[in-house]
This record gives sequence, C-alpha cells and structure tokens, in this order.
Amino acid sequence: MSSIALFPCLPTLESGIIGELSSTLTLKVYTDENLLQETAAQFDANPERLRKMLYSKTSVFNQFTLEREKTVNMFRLLLADKLSSPDEYLFYGFLTSLISPRITEVLRVLLVDKKDRRIERAMAEGLSKKDAQKNIRNHDISAFSWTDFLFQKEAYDSTLYDLLVPAEDLNHRQITKEILGYFHKTSVLRTAESQKAVQNMKLVAQTEQLLLNNGHKAEVRADGGNITLVVPNTALNFSGLKKDLTQLVKQLPGVEDVTVETRKTYADNVYRQQKFELPSKVLFVDDERDFVQTVSQRLISRDVGTYGVYDGKEALELIAEDQPEVMVLDLKMPGLHGVEVLRKTKELAPEIEVIILTGHGTTKDMDECMRLGAFAYMNKPVNIEELSATIKAANDKVHSHKVATT
Repeated sequence: MSSIALFPCLPTLESGIIGELSSTLTLKVYTDENLLQETAAQFDANPERLRKMLYSKTSVFNQFTLEREKTVNMFRLLLADKLSSPDEYLFYGFLTSLISPRITEVLRVLLVDKKDRRIERAMAEGLSKKDAQKNIRNHDISAFSWTDFLFQKEAYDSTLYDLLVPAEDLNHRQITKEILGYFHKTSVLRTAESQKAVQNMKLVAQTEQLLLNNGHKAEVRADGGNITLVVPNTALNFSGLKKDLTQLVKQLPGVEDVTVETRKTYADNVYRQQKFELPSKVLFVDDERDFVQTVSQRLISRDVGTYGVYDGKEALELIAEDQPEVMVLDLKMPGLHGVEVLRKTKELAPEIEVIILTGHGTTKDMDECMRLGAFAYMNKPVNIEELSATIKAANDKVHSHKVATT
C-alpha cells in the first residue's frame, strides 16, 4: 500500500501529472479542496476561515488566538485517519506538508523549475504575462507562509521532500515517467514501522488538540504511548506547568507516559496559557511607540491580546488583510487623522468596535467620533483597569453580534 504526495508548484503541468499518476497506480486523488470540505463537515468549521488559515499569511493576532494551530490540528487529525485506511492516495496541495517524513509509505514529491519558465508555461495556457507573474507570486507567498509556519523553512527547500523533479522542458508524461521510475525502484511500502508512524501522528494530533483546547501551545512528540512535550524556557513556575500538562495529557486513551522538557527561546514574552474567552484581537493605533508598547504589555498581562501599529495608514492596511475585532485609536497622529481612520475603518469593516483614546481631543471630535460609530471615547491619561473593562465590553458586543447573525 503506497501513496504519493505532490506539493503544488507548477499548476499548468500538475493537472496532467495527477491524471497520469492516479490512473497508472490506481490512486485516489485527495486535494486541499477535499480536505477543506471534510474538515468543515467533521468539525463544524467555517470553510472560508479554514481556507484563509491554509493559504493566507499568519495573523498578527495568532499568538493570542492560536487559530492557525487549531486549524492545522484539525487537518492533521483528518489526514491521520486517511493514512490509517487501506486506501492508496495521490495527495495534492499544501496538505502534503502535514505528512511526516517518518511515514515512509508516502513519497513526497516536488516539481521544480525556474521562475521564467513557470511564467512561460502559464502564458502557454492562455494567461497574459502580467497575470502569470501575479498568479505565481501569490502562490509562492502562500506556499512560503505555510511552510514557514510549519517548519520555519522555505516552501521549495529540498529537505521537505523525498524527490525533486526538475521540470526543465519536459511535458507532463515525461515528468510522470520520472516519478514512476523512482516510485518503483524505491521502497515506498506500507510497513509496520510506517503504520506506527501514522499512529504516532494521530496521537500527536490528539494531544495537540487537547492542549490547544486548554490554551496550551507545545511541541508534541509521540513514540507509541510515550508523549514528550516541549515548552519554551520562558515558562514561569515550570514545575507547576509540568504537573498540569502531565495530568492533562494522561487523560488521553493510549498515553502511558508523559515527559515535559524545555527548549531555549529568545522570545521576550513569558509563556502564557491562553484564555480564549477574553479579547484576543485588539489593534492599538498610536504614534507614541513607548506608550503603545507599555499599555499593550499591561493589557496582555490582563489577558487582552493586543497588537500595536504607529500610524493610521498602517492600521488600515492591516485591517484590509487581517481584521481585528476591537481597535483602540488615537486621534492626533502624523498623516491620517484618527477621525479619518475611524471613518475608513467603518467603511471597510463596520463590525470592528473602535475605542477612541486621545490626549488632544475636543468636544467636536468626540461628537464626530460617536456619530461615526465609535464604541467609546476616552481621554489620556487612562486608568488601565477602565481601559481593559471597556475593551472587554466592546469585545462582548462583537461576539454577541456574531452569535446573533449565525
């Protein structure tokens, strides 16, 4: 029982290769789209959110939400079931990066070519040069974001694959022949060791799911029923954390022993257990950098996940691609005035609740901000507990609206 995993790089060639390989080897084709649909159905998840987690760059708020980790975990759980089944697959898409190299019954393949030839191939399929360049650039950005998130490696790093096939001037039949030649002469077989790796993958995913649901992010390794958890050395009260994690993971069926280790990290922030019911997507906009950093850290210590930017233009750019739920906004900034940022924010994403926090506002500014839909208007210096409570109230309004519309 053997499968092939093909990471996308040359879409103009790969459709033909998929057809040739799947028919020659009698493989079931399983793509990113199949994974997205099945994950949405099995976990009652929003398919568009899943798609965004797969193809978009990691959110600046992810450190507080762990949303991408949770999505990857759902993907892994589903893929582990596929790999445990007696079926043989041709996996195609970003999902192939989730298959462990220890699962030796799957041949992980990448087609490679120079950028100019990739563009030429796309143009031969009818795209203009400009559209071909744009499509390839967007694909590569998504691919590199994905593998950077998973491995801190570039998408086309040779260490991520068992076989690299230079496309050069070959057509899809010639490339298929190259892959088949390697497939038949290499030991790509379902063995007891490979299936043990599949079961380890499943137990790792189950452990990750339990940890993530309880607000913990840790590296997980499995060897049979023995689980190793690796946490940053920035964890306060490591002995207490070790005890909590061990008790939590030992609840899982099949877990016999739990080891908790630390790894050296140079992150500034202390390891924290996440509390997902509290605000975790708060954008702080103010040109006073020290003020932003100080208040952000004080809010984070109160379980309010805050990311800071320093001018209105940067805030609007972030909103367009990575939407916060609450914004704390200064009025007097270089470039765009805060009132204009508020107006544009409400045009782009009216569901964002905006709290004005200013040391230079007037009664006229306050009236204009409230008319434009600000949630609250506050003056500096601000009491941190009052600001935290206001953010939580704004966050509650956002989430109550979401519940009402679902």
